[in-house]
Amino acid sequence: MAEQGEEDLPRDAKIVKTLLKSMGVENYEPRVIHQFLELWYRYVVDVLTDAQVYSEHAGKQTIDTDDVKLAIQSKVNFSFSQPPPREVLLELARNRNKIPLPKAIPGPGIPLPPDQDTLISTNYQFAVPRKQPAEAMVEIEDDEESVDPSSSQEQKTDTPQPTSQRVSFPLAKRQK
Repeated sequence: MAEQGEEDLPRDAKIVKTLLKSMGVENYEPRVIHQFLELWYRYVVDVLTDAQVYSEHAGKQTIDTDDVKLAIQSKVNFSFSQPPPREVLLELARNRNKIPLPKAIPGPGIPLPPDQDTLISTNYQFAVPRKQPAEAMVEIEDDEESVDPSSSQEQKTDTPQPTSQRVSFPLAKRQK
């Protein structure tokens, strides 16, 4: 992909083109080079800024290679997480596999584990409001009429409100 103005390209752009060619990339948009250059410059500026901070923290006047290495390592640690060693994963798998699987519920269809071990079991309760007995309601009305006899002629708007509903969601504890 030889362009007419290839000799006018900056050195860094030529390096990016060479890298792309060495990786077997033949066809790409010209903007790809500019995007790589922007990413490259931003990364270098971030690393050098961090290296300068590390150098100032150490009380040095100039940035040295140790500061740059530390900045690169912190950037790598921050950007990418390394998987745990194979031995750690094998130990975790051994510990997890020591716990037997729950017994399946026999029956038609797909065998399922017991209800306490499933996510489809009920894990909430509703508290239903209690209704006041009819006799207690009559006593309340009689007490109101005896206190204010003129209220019997008025239309009563004070009806006892039911107690508020309470809903609780205790989560089922899983057996380990």
